[in-house]
Amino acid sequence: MNFLTIGHRGVMGVEPENTLRSFVAAQAAGLDLIELDLHLSKDGALVVMHDEDVDRTTDGTGAIAEKTLAELRALDAGDGERVPVFEEVLDAVKAPLQAEIKDVAAARALAEVMHRRNLVPRVEVSSFHDEAVAEIARLVPGVRTALIAGRYGTDVVERAVAAGAATVCLNIRRLTLEIVEHARRADLRIIGWVVNTQDHLRLVRALGLDGATTDYPEIKRTGRFTA
Repeated sequence: MNFLTIGHRGVMGVEPENTLRSFVAAQAAGLDLIELDLHLSKDGALVVMHDEDVDRTTDGTGAIAEKTLAELRALDAGDGERVPVFEEVLDAVKAPLQAEIKDVAAARALAEVMHRRNLVPRVEVSSFHDEAVAEIARLVPGVRTALIAGRYGTDVVERAVAAGAATVCLNIRRLTLEIVEHARRADLRIIGWVVNTQDHLRLVRALGLDGATTDYPEIKRTGRFTA
């Protein structure tokens, strides 16, 4: 299997994260997948943003869930970019996507779009929340899913299997060979995050991971030469 490089919120190391500009740059850099994050606005729009509030990544303040799409659109998400909705990303780039959902409600909204636009071949769905992974799998038969974990032990493998995930996306700072071997015995694909340096890249290649999520597009170029 080829080693996958996944653009973290586009290429957030060089462009405003989770914006169309960042996603277009990730595609231009040749990254294999583009990762993004989904929340629901007050009026039910599937908006692309990582945090629960807009404070860190825009010139506004307050929770996403308390703002309408029109209110979110009025914000500057960096360098004049606007907060996109999921379907705008689908139209702006052709690359495969890894869509992270924050809760079950977002899973239901995403399922509707995936059915309407026949996205099973193109979109893998990930989440930190086991129940969200299980819900999207129930709503969209055949969808590829991934369980994300930041703080974890070998139990993450059992959690992923129980949720029906085929992949685990794991914080490389806690990753051990024991966990990798346990995941392999369960036939899980393993993605490491966030891989931003040559030392990080050497680690994930030495552990035999299937791919790396990165903020920087040059990891794509150097990854193929790093043993």
